[in-house]
Amino acid sequence: MLPSRFLYDSMFNLDRLEEMSCDIYEQDNKYHLEMDIPGFSKEEIKIECHKGTITVSAEKNYENEESDDNKKYIRRERKYGKYKRSFYLGDIDEDNIKAEFKNGTLIITAPLKEETLKKEISIESE
Repeated sequence: MLPSRFLYDSMFNLDRLEEMSCDIYEQDNKYHLEMDIPGFSKEEIKIECHKGTITVSAEKNYENEESDDNKKYIRRERKYGKYKRSFYLGDIDEDNIKAEFKNGTLIITAPLKEETLKKEISIESE
């Protein structure tokens, strides 16, 4: 019989509810998204952009680890399935978005369109 602590941890482990944690910040007229996607390879991650919205999806297929009949899992926490998050960034230069993936972190850089940058307007005197 499993210790009750294992069951309790699995049922009430709330920190697992938020998958694909992300930080977004603006710097040097670009939006930067830094998203943690541990356990995935870059081939399992898809990035799309449409009308100012960046969508990141990742899929990990269930690998049949039960092939060894002698395995009896006590606990399984590794995730399988589909994950998807979308972020509306507004008027961005979709042709110049760049992405890199290293050490389980996806980094997306999306430059703002030139016409959306703030311009100072001088006041004329009478």
